[in-house]
Amino acid sequence: MAIGPRLDIRQTQSLVMTPQLQQAIKLLQLSNFELAAFIDQELERNPLLEREEGERGLESAEPKADASDLPVLDSAPAETPLLDGMTPGSAEDGMDVDYDNTFNNDSASDAVQDESLSQWGNVSGGGGFEDGESSLDQMTAGEISLRDHLAAQVNMDIPAPADRLIALHLIEMLDEAGYLIGDLDELAEKLGCSRQHVEVVLRRVQGFDPVGVFARSLKECLGLQLAEKNRLDPAMQALLDNLELLARRDLPGLMRVCGVDAEDLAEMIGEIKALDPKPALAFDHVVAQPVTPDVLMRRTQDGAWVVELNSDTLPRVLVNTRYYSKIAGAARSKDDKTYISERFQSANWLVKSLHQRATTILKVATEIVRQQDAFFRLGVQHLRPLVLRDIATAISMHESTVSRVTSNKYIATPRGIYELKYFFTQAISSADGGDAHSAEAVRHRIKALIDAEGKSVLSDDSIVDALKAEGIDIARRTVAKYREAMNIGSSVQRRREKSLGM
Repeated sequence: MAIGPRLDIRQTQSLVMTPQLQQAIKLLQLSNFELAAFIDQELERNPLLEREEGERGLESAEPKADASDLPVLDSAPAETPLLDGMTPGSAEDGMDVDYDNTFNNDSASDAVQDESLSQWGNVSGGGGFEDGESSLDQMTAGEISLRDHLAAQVNMDIPAPADRLIALHLIEMLDEAGYLIGDLDELAEKLGCSRQHVEVVLRRVQGFDPVGVFARSLKECLGLQLAEKNRLDPAMQALLDNLELLARRDLPGLMRVCGVDAEDLAEMIGEIKALDPKPALAFDHVVAQPVTPDVLMRRTQDGAWVVELNSDTLPRVLVNTRYYSKIAGAARSKDDKTYISERFQSANWLVKSLHQRATTILKVATEIVRQQDAFFRLGVQHLRPLVLRDIATAISMHESTVSRVTSNKYIATPRGIYELKYFFTQAISSADGGDAHSAEAVRHRIKALIDAEGKSVLSDDSIVDALKAEGIDIARRTVAKYREAMNIGSSVQRRREKSLGM
């Protein structure tokens, strides 16, 4: 056979992930906060993009599923308002893009001490008046931070400048819960003093308010609080030394190592539970950011569900075609023309991708609401089994697309705000051959049975029998798995807790 170069023609099929397609896929899985940050970056990067100002076109800015277009579900009971079908609006009814109307030092020298102390300023005072408009009420109404609270105690209780400097550095080593993090040896080396000196100051500041701060472990934190109450006796110290037994609820083991009976152990555990394992959380309150829903759901007067996108989370960007025409006509070099053309195509693609993202989210959310109608009407016990394939088949999309859409997306319903992924649960077969049950509904039922058990503690086998009587075919190991996932102890542990009044 001759060996030599030759030309062959071959025909193959392949999927090419263009940058535009990668961007569209990326936009699908972004949350509303991540999307807002991405849009801000694009606005800075692309001069042809601009943010839409005002409320123009707000009513038609996002697709909406109207109750008037929905077919009636056959499974809805007669006495319940019927769920109308929800068909998302077409692309023409979606986001209206108007292209025409656009627009250290290593030693503890005195100089370092003075500089470190001066940065705290007047930590015990209330601050000064500005322009004579501040009032005493305004000064006292503000919340004091943990570091200011501790620094004020340092200024009052520690007169030696070197000790104060160490104490202030220790304050900077506290985490949000009040625990001391970091290495004392490194601090001693940084300040040019001995570790013993640092530990002396540490023991002193551990007596500051709130009691328990500057602890290096949970055991030390609880011990400081018990010592303050004069309750750190040998039995209590033995309990602190064996907190892992308490976490496992090994009450016989605790009674053995502490040398107490059940009554005394119950009293000791009650004292432990009354302590504060995170003493610093009373300061520096961090306001939890509420979840902003991407989809809104409400019921009309005739009982139909209306699903629509939250207009507050929809990014509103426009392509400035006037500016594009102006700079495109003024461009002379090939590089300038290429850059302007690429920016224009990128801007158009981004706007289209945002519209497609909004439409896809609405389609998926609408189908979820349709299939989980019983949950919204009757509660979690009627949550039906659902997988990504069910939604993907119903709306003619790929499962991976549905998975991306439901990640970090939330819907506001009459029953609360839920992540879209919450409605996808595994199926548990029915004992009588009927419809399968949702795993989430079964977990809810297990918790309800345990909450209502009273003095008669139910074993896992008893729970299995109770569920089978309700038509739920479930194995004992599955009950144990669900119970442990909900941090519910075994029947033996619950019985011990009830006997000790825990």
